[in-house]
Amino acid sequence: MVGTRAALRYAKATLNLAKENGFADAVNEDMKLIDATIVENHDLEMMLKSPIIKATVKKSILTSIFEKKVNDITMGLLNLLIENRRLDILALVAKEYIVIYDFLQGVEVAQVTSAVPLTKELEKAILKRVQESIDNKVTLKNIVDPSIIGGFVLRVGDKQYDSSVSYRLNDLLSQFEDNQYISKL
Repeated sequence: MVGTRAALRYAKATLNLAKENGFADAVNEDMKLIDATIVENHDLEMMLKSPIIKATVKKSILTSIFEKKVNDITMGLLNLLIENRRLDILALVAKEYIVIYDFLQGVEVAQVTSAVPLTKELEKAILKRVQESIDNKVTLKNIVDPSIIGGFVLRVGDKQYDSSVSYRLNDLLSQFEDNQYISKL
C-alpha cells in the first residue's frame, strides 16, 4: 500500500511526542475520531487525496472539522502533513497510531469477517473464546463481507481461522478439479 512506511513513521513520531507530554491516550482517541470520520465520509477522503485541491483549502476544512475536538499534538500532526504535502496518508497515519498504541498497551485486535453483522451475544462469545487463548487483552473488530457467503474468518495477529462457506466451497472445488475420474463440465 502506498504511503504505509511513511504513515508508520509519522505515527511513531506522534506517539513518542504524545507519550513525552502525557497525552498518548488523548491522541489515541483523536486518531480514532479521525479514522472514523474519514471512513464515514467518502467525500472527505477523496478531498484529502486530491492533488487538485489546494493545501490551504484542505487545511481550512480539517481545521473546521477537528480544531475544537482534538489535542494540540494531533493538530500539529495535521499541520505537519499539510506542510509536507502528505495529507493523503492521514487515514493511514491514524490507523498506524492506533495499532502501535494498542500494541504498547498489550491489546490484541481480533478481526472477525462475517457475511452479516455480528450480534452482541455472538461478539461476547467470540471475545470470550479468543481471550481464553491469548494472554493479552483483546478487542473485537467486525468486518462485514457478503462475499464469504456465511460462516466467519477470525484473524488475531498473524493467525487466521477461516470457517467461511466460500472457503469450504473453494476447497471442495479444488478437490473435484484434482479428481481424474470426473470430466470437466
